[in-house]
Amino acid sequence: MSGAGDEPFIAAVKPLVDAMGGEMIPADEAGPDDVVLSWEGRDAVAVRLPQLADSLDHILAAMERRKGMPLADLDRKAKQEVVRILEARGAFSVRHGVETVASALGVSRFTVYNYLNREKGA
Repeated sequence: MSGAGDEPFIAAVKPLVDAMGGEMIPADEAGPDDVVLSWEGRDAVAVRLPQLADSLDHILAAMERRKGMPLADLDRKAKQEVVRILEARGAFSVRHGVETVASALGVSRFTVYNYLNREKGA
């Protein structure tokens, strides 16, 4: 994927790429939508960014890991916090975002909209 001197750079960016649900590929295999990262004057690696819908699933899985339990098992206050965080990250601009979040939280779409409206009213 890279030259011998690139390993520290690749190791440094890997947690970020993983956190956003991207994929690291050899720089010479990059497509037009991939982001090529350079290190010390040469292309070291390319990052294939996830589709928006995949990003939402990745964000939900990361939140579940952080909470240490399925999001559906959280109490109401914790679910409201999850919705607030997801709204700040743009989760509801994704097509079917409300439905996806509602399913992950084990609540109805109506409940998610109530959580969103409650935040706006506060």
